[in-house]
Amino acid sequence: MKKFNIILFLILFIASGYSCGHNPKKEKDVKELSKPNTSKTDQNLNLNTKIPKGVKTPKGMVWIPGGEFVQGAIPSDDMAVKHEKPAHQVEVDGFFMDITEVTNAEFTKFVNETGYVTLAEREIKWEEMKKQLPPRTPKPPDSILQPGSLVFKKTKSSVPNLYDYSQWWEWKIGANWKHPYGPESSIESKGNYPIVHIAYEDAEEYCKWAGRRLPTEAEWEFAARGGNSKNRFTWGNDIDKLSRMANTWEGEFPTSNSKTDGYEGIAPVKSYSPNPYGLYDMAGNVWEFTQDWYNANYYETLLNQGLINNPKGAETPYNPNLPQQKEKVIKGGSFLCNASYCASFRISARMANSIDSSQEHLGFRTVLSPKDISPTNKI
Repeated sequence: MKKFNIILFLILFIASGYSCGHNPKKEKDVKELSKPNTSKTDQNLNLNTKIPKGVKTPKGMVWIPGGEFVQGAIPSDDMAVKHEKPAHQVEVDGFFMDITEVTNAEFTKFVNETGYVTLAEREIKWEEMKKQLPPRTPKPPDSILQPGSLVFKKTKSSVPNLYDYSQWWEWKIGANWKHPYGPESSIESKGNYPIVHIAYEDAEEYCKWAGRRLPTEAEWEFAARGGNSKNRFTWGNDIDKLSRMANTWEGEFPTSNSKTDGYEGIAPVKSYSPNPYGLYDMAGNVWEFTQDWYNANYYETLLNQGLINNPKGAETPYNPNLPQQKEKVIKGGSFLCNASYCASFRISARMANSIDSSQEHLGFRTVLSPKDISPTNKI
């Protein structure tokens, strides 16, 4: 029985990747975070402010003017962690970005037109899974190796060890984008909610169909900053505005949620005010995929390189905690982010997610460069 439980934990560990849970913080950090930023802010970072002549803004998107900015944690952010540093100078070209995360309604249209089947709906291949596990890991029973995804579950009592996220994640057979909480659940009447239980390849296939792509991490962060490089949050530096501006976990994680922000789980898109560029949910609600490989040392390799134009991220993935994993950078935090846990409602916060895993709090939005607009785009 003990061996069987260990195998179940490994499956959960692999499926959950590195998403929101490696950086627990003490409650005193909440007070640290609320210190006002007295430094003078940059009110205009934009260089290429105009949409190219003759190019129309695609439906459901907004123009993000290109420009220079400082990517990474700002000096006053006391909750920043090592992989958000050192901050470095970056320049990105202008691009269009979805105003919201891709919704259930939009993904349904894609599936109806293509017949696409997501990773969470497919048969699990043990030969592939065991490559990510320690050598000689025994194969679990076939009754366990069934299609499914990770679903969040509250704990009944306080959790002293917030590094052990198997305590609040459950592998749910039959959970997928159409059944977010398991076989008995559905997305009926939830067309305006973000699509979740999406693996990286699912997001890429949607992008191919739509004639778009996933943002780079630099593009995502530039857009989230909304024209101000000195802000920790999409709305500024005031932590007291959190419940009015984002869907996060308020209360004791993962036991009780006060729902001060109006929601315990996922919220419909556009439930909170947009950032200065008109983008919704760039903080909280669901994590969002970028196209960049996650490499814990990537920011350090950029030191002393000067201004970096349109960075595409690390050439190879590397996570010292999960060296066998291939992971992508995810941004924005989710409804599970809490100041005592991961505080990833901050703009510079970044996490990693395995390319072959999906869960209840991870989705995506797309971007489009003007040069890539064509009659085949789904706009």
